Amino acid sequence: MNKLLIIISFIGILGNANAQETRSIAFYNVENLFDTLDTPNKQDTEYLPSAKKHWNTYRYNDKLKHINKVVENLNSPIILGLCEIENRAVVQDIINSGKMKGQYAVVHYESLDLRGIDNAIIYDSSVLSVQSSGILRFDMPEGHTPSRDIVWAKFTQGTDEIIAMVNHWPSRRGGQMKSEPKRLVAAVAAKAFVDSMQLANPKVKIVFMGDLNDYPDNMAPKMISNSLKPMITQKSGEYGGTHSYRGEWNVLDHIMISKGFSKGKGITVKKKSGEIHNFDFLMTTYKGNIVPFRTYGGGKYLAGYSDHLPVSICVTIK
Repeated sequence: MNKLLIIISFIGILGNANAQETRSIAFYNVENLFDTLDTPNKQDTEYLPSAKKHWNTYRYNDKLKHINKVVENLNSPIILGLCEIENRAVVQDIINSGKMKGQYAVVHYESLDLRGIDNAIIYDSSVLSVQSSGILRFDMPEGHTPSRDIVWAKFTQGTDEIIAMVNHWPSRRGGQMKSEPKRLVAAVAAKAFVDSMQLANPKVKIVFMGDLNDYPDNMAPKMISNSLKPMITQKSGEYGGTHSYRGEWNVLDHIMISKGFSKGKGITVKKKSGEIHNFDFLMTTYKGNIVPFRTYGGGKYLAGYSDHLPVSICVTIK
């Protein structure tokens, strides 16, 4: 082998050693992804073919296509948190109906939510392996119905460990102040888990995501941001939020990370990479305001995507 070939080979070895891949971690509230079946002991009759909304197989399949279109525009997430999904089967249908088939897998647990909506994690099984998973179940204040569990999973990628948490905290029904105690209960459970993980391993990589039904400066999200770094702010998107209520935008959908993601080998997060995605197909105009293009407006079928915008962070895999 001559000197030129030796040099070229050496450069190639160095290039492979320093090779890295840029992907994403994302979260998306898909807005009421129900199947068309009546599930016993769940209040899901609103989304049956015989109900006023006429939720049927065609509309269900169209919704799956829409979700896959969003995912394809999120730079191939290695982890995708989802909320407002009815069960594991609908999450598997998302995977099977798109380009994720055969590559992505699901972490899901059935919650006690009366309507039957849960949280789930989709992950790239060619990159990550699940070591353990579970839920954080918290009791609502007396007189209130059960809420969605926080779903978590511990993944490995080589020697790297990542803990992902997907949240969908209690709604603002009845007003922010009246409903806030319920979200504080969820925040206490989430913070206790985060703090215990960080106490056991100060370098642990935690990604906390979800629709918290609260803004960044509200008490419950601030409990988490005292332990983790918020990646989604009003500056992360063109409209200043992930959700629009009566023409006012703000951040309901959050991603926060631990310091372990900032350096080292394995999977790291690019600084200031938090993004609220407002792809053209996700937006529409209502009463003169630009808003998310949702599936239903009241009882009217709009054939849109969701009332929330997806959020993501950029990760580098070394």
